[in-house]
Amino acid sequence: MVSADFARPVTIAVTGTHSTGKSTFLQRLAERLRRDRIDVAIVADLGAEAAERGLPILDQHNWVSTLWIIARGMSLEAETWTRADVVLVDRPVSDALGYYEAALEYRGQQSNPANMCQLEAMVTGHVRNYDLILRTVLDPTIPLDLSKPRGTDLTFRALVDRQIAKVSERLGIDHDTLPANSHDRALIEVMAIIKGHLDGIEKDHRVEPQLHAEQSPQLVPRQESR
Repeated sequence: MVSADFARPVTIAVTGTHSTGKSTFLQRLAERLRRDRIDVAIVADLGAEAAERGLPILDQHNWVSTLWIIARGMSLEAETWTRADVVLVDRPVSDALGYYEAALEYRGQQSNPANMCQLEAMVTGHVRNYDLILRTVLDPTIPLDLSKPRGTDLTFRALVDRQIAKVSERLGIDHDTLPANSHDRALIEVMAIIKGHLDGIEKDHRVEPQLHAEQSPQLVPRQESR
């Protein structure tokens, strides 16, 4: 549990398969926040770093690479907590699990139950730190962005989309969907949510500094996992 004298930044994460507009949406959101003089930190997609370190990614994802990405993501997110008002996460830790399960299905393999339990425990223990998760919706008409090491296999891309949705449902990870044609509206709504929550954090910290994390007000009513 985070100590009572520490207010974690508002944390927004965007989940989904590759080339569905996650990074673009978060960059636009960050620009709007900075124009309003709100300190923003972005935790980027870890796929490129994993590949540079020699870890298998995409359809070769395995337990080791999944474990590393989850642990690395948790660490990088925690590093931002003392230096930003808002943290934007390009892929919450649950994405690594979705990619792992998609890779297993793609290769026709089964996971080790003990290893999977470990990964699920890590994910469920950390996702509570996200105030809002948006899940992009795969639009097959949008071409792959080849500027990142994300692969060109459209079948695997669709598998990832389905497995990320399944992981969210199985682990009870609440989220809202982010269709490709609704980014402008979503930006306005998310900005309002962030500013409302920042005001709430300031008031709660000033009036009730000993409020426990589980007693703090909810950001907004969130949808159940789909």
